[in-house]
Amino acid sequence: MTSELPEMRASDSERERVAERLREAVAEGRLDMEEFEQRLEAAYGARTHGELAPLVRDLPTAGTVVPVDAAAPAAPSGGWAERVGRPATSKGAFAFWGGFGRRGTWTIGRRFTAVTLMGGGELDLREARFEDRETVISCFTIMGGVQVVVPPDLNVEVRGIGLLGGFGEHGSVDGTPDPSAPRVIVKGLALMGGVGVERKRTKAEKQRLKAERSERARLTKDAKRRGHLGHGGHGQKELGD
Repeated sequence: MTSELPEMRASDSERERVAERLREAVAEGRLDMEEFEQRLEAAYGARTHGELAPLVRDLPTAGTVVPVDAAAPAAPSGGWAERVGRPATSKGAFAFWGGFGRRGTWTIGRRFTAVTLMGGGELDLREARFEDRETVISCFTIMGGVQVVVPPDLNVEVRGIGLLGGFGEHGSVDGTPDPSAPRVIVKGLALMGGVGVERKRTKAEKQRLKAERSERARLTKDAKRRGHLGHGGHGQKELGD
């Protein structure tokens, strides 16, 4: 008959490694915020390895390549170097009394022309790849519009002209253009229409930032609680003396 050893106690560094896995999972869209917050709370409250293991059992380890349908394009991994130098999948778009869209993982040509006539279009570059380090987007609109959505760290220059319309960058997101990021020039003409460039984070990035804020708030709350208990204990000791 063999005796069963007690479960190994978890260390602070092991709890932190699990928390980092959870943060990566919510940024990748594998966990929603409710699941993330529940698991994160359980991770920091775990006492043994047996309590930590189930929290990441259904998540891939960092750096693991998860097989996906070959027909589905792989999402960019985040490094700009990996997103530049791909063959273009689209070099232009046209809309007449309708609309067009380029979203998700696609590769924009080094020269891209967008034309709308009484229609509209959207070019979303937040998850896009780039044929070259410099991309020129030429937009021509007549009684229509083109919306160009870019990530906060992309280098963008707007040179277009608006006649009885607008052509420019609007909205703002905290962030500084990354010197290693590609350069995108948006130019052209908007006649009785508009071309707008907007800096906007992806859903995954918003979730990651929300997760970080939630964790900072939790750490601040815990620090205040420990400080309060420390002051309370000190006062009781003085009364006892």
